[in-house]
Amino acid sequence: MRSHCSSLNLQHFSPAELSQFPKRHAFVPALFRLPCLSSSRFRAAALSSYNPLKLQLKRSRNVPKRSRQFRPRAVKVYATNDDDSMGISSFDEWVVDDSVAAYVFSSFSDGEYSDGEIVLNPLAEVDLPPVSADDSVTMRSLTSRRYSLIGQSPKKHRINVGLLNNLGIIIFLTMVILLVDWCGWKIVRLPLAPFYLTSPFFISLVLATGAGYICVPYLKTFEFHQIIRKEGPANHSKKQRTPTMGGLFFLPVGIFVANFVTGFSSVEVAAAAAATLAFATIGLIDDVLYVIKQHNSGLSPRLRLLLEAAVGIWFSVWLNATTLSSPYGMKMLVPLPAPLGIVCFGKFYLLLTPFCFVSMGNGVNLTDGLDGLAGGTAALAFIGMSIAVLPICPELAIFGASMAGACVGFLLHNQHKASVLMGDIGSLALGGALAAMAACTGMFFPLIISSGIFVLEASSVILQVLYFKITKHVYGSGRRLFKMAPFHHHLELSGHKEPVIVAGAYAVSCVLALFAGYMGLISV
Repeated sequence: MRSHCSSLNLQHFSPAELSQFPKRHAFVPALFRLPCLSSSRFRAAALSSYNPLKLQLKRSRNVPKRSRQFRPRAVKVYATNDDDSMGISSFDEWVVDDSVAAYVFSSFSDGEYSDGEIVLNPLAEVDLPPVSADDSVTMRSLTSRRYSLIGQSPKKHRINVGLLNNLGIIIFLTMVILLVDWCGWKIVRLPLAPFYLTSPFFISLVLATGAGYICVPYLKTFEFHQIIRKEGPANHSKKQRTPTMGGLFFLPVGIFVANFVTGFSSVEVAAAAAATLAFATIGLIDDVLYVIKQHNSGLSPRLRLLLEAAVGIWFSVWLNATTLSSPYGMKMLVPLPAPLGIVCFGKFYLLLTPFCFVSMGNGVNLTDGLDGLAGGTAALAFIGMSIAVLPICPELAIFGASMAGACVGFLLHNQHKASVLMGDIGSLALGGALAAMAACTGMFFPLIISSGIFVLEASSVILQVLYFKITKHVYGSGRRLFKMAPFHHHLELSGHKEPVIVAGAYAVSCVLALFAGYMGLISV
């Protein structure tokens, strides 16, 4: 549309009149050509009161100091006699009539600390060829197109680090279990079925992935949303509306596939599945009170520890009263690498089992603070334990591979940014499953190695509390060893990105899983 205020032509101004203003403010006389500002009285008042130097000093005082300098963008702006032909273009040769005024549009608005100052600077006059009438429509369309693109930065293709983490862990686990299946007969000294560990792993992976696509929308519909604690990092508030209790769909998959592959005949697999479901029930009660009922803290910490210890004591009593298929002639043995060898713990074994259950359940629960952290490290820990227990109880190795595949299937929905969280029902159950595998075979030492990330997270919380209490007693005010516990929150507050922390944890867990499997094999 044409308007009186869109015509900015400087050809009617004399050189003397234009010389009264600095080049940076040469656009001001053009305003006097507007009908509302064309009176001589208004022009005289404006010229007497307008002081470009004072205005520039005032602007410079108001501009905050920039920590970084940004290179200004320069876009050419041309004003002509035609009201509709004013536009912006990046062409070096712009076709206009002889009375043309070219200006440079400089903006510092790209920077984070910019004050958005806009300056119009004149360029030197250039003799340009005349434009033909046929090109006017094309030039106007180009002008409008260039004008609409102002301020639009080109799209940046960002790498999905969460997807890369998942691909990396899937490739690593596939290579490891294929290698174990290939040389499994050398480990067990018995012929194993083809793809002994690979089959349950990939069956659980596919079923857990499909179950996630079915169950996650229902979790969103019923508003089983995660409640973020106020004492956590501030950037976790964006996860407030993320559905939780994802353990409801991937835990049954891992348990069912393990029992199905073993023909529902293995006592050890049935016991590990029962312990997993018992810990999942504790987590479900905690999630129901904390998420659905909007309770302040769910189960109290003491009550939850008491329930976990009760499950561990029950498992110890069952171990003492049940005959397991073990290559040893007696139970309550803990295989250790040379020169220690196989050590008989006797009745102390019945105390070590509940402690292992409680510590592993809470270790995985504390680790579940970042997208993909607990699920990925648990999958690697299960594979490490599967390798370690393969010579003692091959059926439990199938259980570990099946649970690892279920964890990876959950990861495809839990990668950054997560569409679902596992909740306490998932984290406590994974810790109970790992502890059950160790208790049935005595592989406590490989469990500590393969679960190194869980041990680190739990230890950071214990050290933080002890250091705070000791310094409060000594100095009168408590001090903190870490910026925030567990340790992954400390890394977040130190400036590390969430996917980078998870990738680092995966890399460390890969090494620990291989080392745990190796230590388990040489111990027997």
